Amino acid sequence: MRILIVEDEAGIVSFLKQGLEEEGFVVESASDGQTGLQLALTEHYDLLLLDWMLPKLSGIELCRSFREQESHTPVIFLTAKDTVQDTITGLKSGANDYIKKPFHFEELLERIRVQLRSSETPHVLTLGPITVNTETHEVQIGITPVSLTHKEFQLLEYLLRHKGKVCKRHHILDSVWGMDGNADSGVIDVYINALRKKLNLQREEDYIQTIRGVGYIAREK
Repeated sequence: MRILIVEDEAGIVSFLKQGLEEEGFVVESASDGQTGLQLALTEHYDLLLLDWMLPKLSGIELCRSFREQESHTPVIFLTAKDTVQDTITGLKSGANDYIKKPFHFEELLERIRVQLRSSETPHVLTLGPITVNTETHEVQIGITPVSLTHKEFQLLEYLLRHKGKVCKRHHILDSVWGMDGNADSGVIDVYINALRKKLNLQREEDYIQTIRGVGYIAREK
């Protein structure tokens, strides 16, 4: 699970990062709202933690802009603003939860877990004529079943869960193979080629597209 922290106080970022990484999360951070919004819209995160008062773009503005393009990823505000009206404003901007500073890490952790449970992704994923059932591990093109290896299935599922966004090679290695970004990413290309062949994707622009030097994107035509 990947979490993005957008917070301009380095001490808070360090505290949160250490605690969340000890719980098994992958954590990235941004110190201003503009950078945070760019990361939130271009990278893949399971949850965002936002401060309200940020340089360049406030947390409220960030959340509103994010929600215009992304409606599913949970957002939690961490802020010293503590009036009822502040809470209402934060929730109306698109946040799922709102926790006031100072806070206990254990409370934040439980709120994160609640949001992640409630945002569990659907078990049936589609890409054009391709259907993937993540519970039964069945893959079909129309009504025709497709036989994939376990790793091919994991790669396809990852691409479909991030449909419409560029999946960077080091993120694929980390999420599908459990390797760090310094590992040889050539294995991805081998599996992508195998997937394209089994899914009868004749051309490179058919649904699973290569972004040269970056990674791959699953995209509807």
